Amino acid sequence: MPSIFNSTILFMKKILVIAALLGLTFACSNNRSEKKENPEGDQAAIVDSASSPAEGVGKFKHIDLAANLDKKMADGGKTIYDLKCSGCHKLTTEKLVGPGWKGVTQRRKPEWIMNFVTNTDEMLNKDTSAQAMLEICMVKMPNQNLSDEDARKMLEFMRENDGIK
Repeated sequence: MPSIFNSTILFMKKILVIAALLGLTFACSNNRSEKKENPEGDQAAIVDSASSPAEGVGKFKHIDLAANLDKKMADGGKTIYDLKCSGCHKLTTEKLVGPGWKGVTQRRKPEWIMNFVTNTDEMLNKDTSAQAMLEICMVKMPNQNLSDEDARKMLEFMRENDGIK
């Protein structure tokens, strides 16, 4: 009798795991009947809202960028992207879990980008532009614990991805 009871419990656990995985798969899928996209079909045209400062929310208020790319910093940013970002972001305009990165440095000020990657939670709580992205992506970006230096490397990699030489 105990063996029937144990096998029933094991069977129920398997059913619960399968149901949880199916629910997670459904929740994370991009096949939503009501997509909130721009007319071009990607996230490229998400623009800053007038009610949020263009630099976002955080300590970065002014960042001076050189006209030319800092290749060493961009290479460091690529390493960070590969480790922490590539699972959710593509380098094109296509959304994966989060928005694609192509064109981000033309759409956002450098200060906004650095504030978002270093101060994600507060940006999502207070910046209407970040909140609009969350409505589209439906998944909150986790805090990646980037240092200011790592965030600057990421910005330089994003610039390289956008064609800055």
